[in-house]
Amino acid sequence: MSNKRTAIVIGAGIGGIATAARLAKNGYEVTVLEKNETPGGRANQIIRDGHRFDIGPTLFLMPEVWEETFAAIGERMSDHLDLKRIDPTYKVHFDDGLRLELTSNIGEMQTQLEKVEKTAFTGFLNYIAEGSKHYKISLEKFVGRNFYNIFEYFSLSNLPLIFQLKALGKHYKNTGRFFKDERLKAVFTFQNMYLGLSPFDAPATYSLLQYTELAEGVWYPMGGMYAGIQSLTKIAEKLGVKFVYNSPVKKINVGKGKVESVETSDDKLWPADIFVGNADLPYIYDQLLPDRAEAKKLIDEKLYTCSTIMFYWGVDKQYPQISHHNVFLGGDYKASFDQIFNDHTLPEVPSFYVHAPARTDPAAAPKGQDTLYVLVPVGHLDARSAQDWDALVNRARETVFNRLANEMGVTDLKAHIKFEIVYQPKVWKERFNLEKGAAFGLSHNFWQVGYLRPHNRHKKYRNLYFAGASTHPGTGLPIVLLSARLTTERILKEAGTIAVQKAAKPVFTPAQG
Repeated sequence: MSNKRTAIVIGAGIGGIATAARLAKNGYEVTVLEKNETPGGRANQIIRDGHRFDIGPTLFLMPEVWEETFAAIGERMSDHLDLKRIDPTYKVHFDDGLRLELTSNIGEMQTQLEKVEKTAFTGFLNYIAEGSKHYKISLEKFVGRNFYNIFEYFSLSNLPLIFQLKALGKHYKNTGRFFKDERLKAVFTFQNMYLGLSPFDAPATYSLLQYTELAEGVWYPMGGMYAGIQSLTKIAEKLGVKFVYNSPVKKINVGKGKVESVETSDDKLWPADIFVGNADLPYIYDQLLPDRAEAKKLIDEKLYTCSTIMFYWGVDKQYPQISHHNVFLGGDYKASFDQIFNDHTLPEVPSFYVHAPARTDPAAAPKGQDTLYVLVPVGHLDARSAQDWDALVNRARETVFNRLANEMGVTDLKAHIKFEIVYQPKVWKERFNLEKGAAFGLSHNFWQVGYLRPHNRHKKYRNLYFAGASTHPGTGLPIVLLSARLTTERILKEAGTIAVQKAAKPVFTPAQG
C-alpha cells in the first residue's frame, strides 16, 4: 500500500492537467477522470482529412506564465514548444473599408493611427502605458495570489490599487480618454471578447489585454495550441498521473464536511484524500453536489459570458489573402454587444474572427489546401427567449461568406469547402458541460473577480478544490494556468505539505520564436 496522499481531479482541461502535474510533483498520487476521449477540454483539437483545428483558444499569450508552469513541474518550455511570434498580431477590417494591422512595430502603428486621427498615436502610447501598469499590478496583487478572506482583498493596501486599476470604470468609456474615433475605440476594446465580455460592461482594467499582445507578443506553438495540452499531459504522465478517459463523473459523494468519493457513469467509486473539480464550476455545483440552494444561487444570480458560433472548414484551395489572425468588425458596435449580452442572440450585423493556422504552420492543412476557423460571438442559451439556432448559424455563415468576398476577394469559398463542422451554444453545453453554453464560463465584472469570484475551495466540503475558468482568477488559458498554481498552493498550505521543489521564477526569452 502506498502511503502517498491521493487526489482525484475531475476533468482534463488545461487547469486539471496542470494541477494534477503540480500535485504529482509534490508527492501526491493523482488520478484524472475525463468525460471525453482525449484531454484538453475547450482547448482540444479536431483532425479530419489532414486538416487540424484548435477547437477553442488560438492565441498563445503571457508566455512567462506558461514558462513558470513548465518550470514548476521540472521542465523547460523551450524543450517542448516551438513558439513563433505572430506580427502583425491581427488584421482588423471595418465594414466602411478601413484596414488596420496591429503590430509591435511602433513606426507602423504611428503611420496607421495618424491617418485615422491626428492625435491617435500619442493616445496609443499612453493607452499601452496604462495597460502595462494595469497588467503588472493585477498580476502581482490580484490575479496571481489567493485571498483567504474578504479583508485580505479589500485591505488598506489593496483599496487604492483597485482605484488605480479603474476596476469600477468601464473599458470602452475609459478608452475615450485616449481616442476619439469610434473605430479606434473598437480596435482597442474588442479583445474583451477573449473573456466573453462586452467592453461596455468590462472593467477599464482590461486595457492590460492590449498591452500583453503588443508588448509581450501573440505567439503560436507549432502543432497548434493543442501542442501545449499534449506536452503538459505527457509531463504529468511522466510524473505518475493516471488519466482515465471516457469516464464522466456523475456524482460527488459527501460526508460530514468533506467529500468521500466520486462516482463515474459506470458506477465505480473513486475515493481520495482531496478532490479537484476542473469541470465547469457551475456544472459541479448544479449536477454533481447535493446542495440545491447553492447551485440555484450560482445559476440564477451570477452573470455568464457570451457564447460563440464556430465554423471549422476544411478547404481544398489556399487563400493567401487571409492572414493568420483576422478580425471583422461591423455595424453599430454598442448595439452589437447589447444584442449579444442583453438579448442573447446574434447581432443584426455580426462581427467575427477568422484564424488561418496554415499561414504559420503548413502542417495544419494538406499541401495546397487551407484550414479555416471562424468564431462569431453570440448570446448564451436563454430559455426565456426564442433562439432558432439553425437560423442563427445560417445567418452567421452568410455574413462570413459575404464579407470575405466583398473585402478580401474570396468569392468562391463556398464551392471549395470540403467539410464543415459547426459548434454553437448547445454543443458547448453538451460536450463540455458549460452552463448556458457560455463558452468562457462565468463573467468577470467587478462583483465576480478576486475574492468575490467563486472560491477555489468549497466552503463546506473542505477537501474539495476547484481549478478552471469559473473560479479565481478567471478565464483564458494563461489565467487558468495561474488557477492551477493557486489551487495547488492552497492544497499544499492547508494540508501542511511543503512543496518538494519551489521552482525559480523563469524569465521568458523570445529565442524560441
